[in-house]
Amino acid sequence: MLSKKKYLKNRQDAAKKLTELISMQRLKSEEWKLVAVSRGGLELASLLCPKFSNEIDFLFSEPILAPHNEECEIARVCEGEEIVINENLVSAFDIQYDYIYGEAHRKHEEKILSQIYQYRKGMAFESVKDDVVLLIDEGSETGLKFMTALKAILAQKPKAVYIAVPVIPSDVLELLEPFCDDIFFIHDIEDYVETALYYEDLPRVDEEKIEKILGERR
Repeated sequence: MLSKKKYLKNRQDAAKKLTELISMQRLKSEEWKLVAVSRGGLELASLLCPKFSNEIDFLFSEPILAPHNEECEIARVCEGEEIVINENLVSAFDIQYDYIYGEAHRKHEEKILSQIYQYRKGMAFESVKDDVVLLIDEGSETGLKFMTALKAILAQKPKAVYIAVPVIPSDVLELLEPFCDDIFFIHDIEDYVETALYYEDLPRVDEEKIEKILGERR
């Protein structure tokens, strides 16, 4: 039976509780760059420090799904064409790597590039070399979005990388910890089901709001 426990009211509630865990003075004085890895993460980032001038960006990525199973994410590709693969699923389903790389290229060309042109007017993701980066999402079912973002960000040699996520599976927390400097979370959940289940209200973030946030904070 699915868990129906609601840990958070909405993204505003999540942002307020995260500010109690994160040193907001450091975030401001060190000019941390906030990088969202999802639509919901982008709105959460904008709510986290609305009065600060920290830059907010969106690192676009797309899922690579198993053949004949549109609900099973086996890998993810980022806008720099970095790919992170769930090796256990690929092995279990005997999926060929040629399929994964082919799908990654297709998703990059057809979806990610169009998102970059729509939301960033074609501008590339700005370098975070020697910067302090805070990756943000509203939740994480598998950790693939964060892992893909970490692969892309760490390659640019930032000064430090942190993660802020209100709710997270316990096993994903353990997976991510070795790759970042710290993780700010409110609840780690043993039997995680789906992020939306842990919020009372979690509306979809529409295109207009994405464009507004990125236009104001980049």
